[in-house]
Amino acid sequence: MADQIPNMDYDADEVIENFKSKFKWPSKDEVEVVVKPPKLGAKILLSALITLVITAIAYYVMFPAMNPKTSEFYTFIIGIIVVFCGSFFVLIGARTKIERKEYAKKQSKIPLIIVGVIILVMLVGYLTGATIFRAQSYSKLMDVQKSDFSEDFKDINYDEVPRLDSATAKVLADQQLGYLDEYKSQYVVTNNSTQINYKGKPMRVAYLEYADIFKWFNNTKEGLPAYMLIDLVSQNVQVVDCVEKFGEGIKYSPTELFNEKLLRHLRFQYPTAIMDTPNFEIDDNAHPYWITPALDKKIGLFGGTDVKGVIITDALTGESEYYSIDTIKTDKKFNWIDVVYNENLLIQQYNFYGKLSGGFWNSIIFQNDVNIASNGSGNIALNDDVWVYTGVTSTKADSSNFGFILCNQRTKETRYYKNGGATEYSAVESAKDAVQNYGYDATFPILLDIEGQPTYFMSLYGDGYTIKGYALVNLEDKTIVGSGLVDVVKTDVKALNAAVENYIDALKDKGLVDKTADAEDYKADESAEESADTAEDKKDDETQTADKKTVKGKITDIKTTVNDGNTVYYLQVKGKYYYIKAVDSMNVILLKEGDMVTITYEKDADDFVEAVSVE
Repeated sequence: MADQIPNMDYDADEVIENFKSKFKWPSKDEVEVVVKPPKLGAKILLSALITLVITAIAYYVMFPAMNPKTSEFYTFIIGIIVVFCGSFFVLIGARTKIERKEYAKKQSKIPLIIVGVIILVMLVGYLTGATIFRAQSYSKLMDVQKSDFSEDFKDINYDEVPRLDSATAKVLADQQLGYLDEYKSQYVVTNNSTQINYKGKPMRVAYLEYADIFKWFNNTKEGLPAYMLIDLVSQNVQVVDCVEKFGEGIKYSPTELFNEKLLRHLRFQYPTAIMDTPNFEIDDNAHPYWITPALDKKIGLFGGTDVKGVIITDALTGESEYYSIDTIKTDKKFNWIDVVYNENLLIQQYNFYGKLSGGFWNSIIFQNDVNIASNGSGNIALNDDVWVYTGVTSTKADSSNFGFILCNQRTKETRYYKNGGATEYSAVESAKDAVQNYGYDATFPILLDIEGQPTYFMSLYGDGYTIKGYALVNLEDKTIVGSGLVDVVKTDVKALNAAVENYIDALKDKGLVDKTADAEDYKADESAEESADTAEDKKDDETQTADKKTVKGKITDIKTTVNDGNTVYYLQVKGKYYYIKAVDSMNVILLKEGDMVTITYEKDADDFVEAVSVE
């Protein structure tokens, strides 16, 4: 009987736990069974469709270059994979069902491997183009030739050097646009003007931008109607009406949206091109074009940026044509193009040359013969091309330059001049000190040759960016300064000539030039300015009725007095002061130096003329 009684020697809790385990739902870490989702083919297809739509939208918005030499190409592919996997994960219900999540994990192994391979390729690409391994290759991106300053600069016509930089040129363009009622409320002048040589003269050309999104809606159908052409010598601004001159406006520009946005338009035409910032230029017939450098990476996968070609786009029609860089350099029909290599790229390549010619470790530790471009750069016209000018200094903080370089923005020809002296900003400070009582600032200097002396030339301007005078500072000795002010000698050319005369006198005092040196050899022709002003006065600025005259011009000075309790404003226009009481013309209190005004008066006088009205 005892043999039939079961063994009662057991743990009741253990039995209960074993029983419960048979009915317990496994945790996600214990799942081993992978369940294939139903309608898998349809869900894969739908995921692909979602990915296609999102990819198309992303490509339209970002328009990346489909080129394996850009990092954006690889990140775009990774983004496509992430979108597809995310869509598939959601569609199969992996967020709520553990067995579906395990299926998604299993299927994601291949996409993860692809992403890993892409990241590995990018890493190898960066390493093979790293300066630590390829220093010599980077130093050879630019060929630098030593040249003679006196020989190269002898043909630069002193009275045709630019007197405006990009900032002062934009102010003049803004003022000119403000006088045009049909444009001023709809458009603004871009900050991105391009310095060009137009018919042998240094100019800046600037396109317009829509003032805001609402102005874009109002005007995009016709496009931008005009562009601004600023003469950097005479300081005259011309508004070129494209509709009147060519029959249509500028339809493609960076300020447009959708398909007419310039870079998007170019991307659809050249999907694999690595494009630099487009430059706005005009040909010899004043027809507007966009000049877009096509770049290449010559070192490793992502390093050694250089220009391999140019895309020329008609700004009116959007028609584009690609030409190799060799064609642009050698074919004379493209000589009207001035900017192919932008300033930043040229200076970057020179810095590679200056720092890495002796090897990577030499640039870090020993620093033998290591040099870089100094802060800031300017532009000069030479041999019908535009050249970037910048000083060359040591890699450490320094107040002097070893020499300077010129880089041709069309051909990349680079010349080095071993003429050491003050840095550009040191020269600017010297010029400002010479006229410190006036509080004027100075434009970035341009280098000239005066009596064999490398000389910084710069314009002086006031708070309103109106040119108030000129200064010359010696490269080797920045204490030698010559200045001339418009307020003192009354005209722009006379101020320029006064600066020359004072500078040559200072050179004589220091014994750097012979006593026979004659300032007349460098002075600009004052009669030409007087003739031009006279002709302009007769043509545009003065009209005469039976008893009244008007004069139109720029305000160069404003003074006020109080007579019998009335505030009187004195406005200097074309060398004369026109005065009027504030109560007779209330808008006069809003005027400032540099504004263009039309003054009506009855009786002329030599110095002070009583005005009837000011507009």
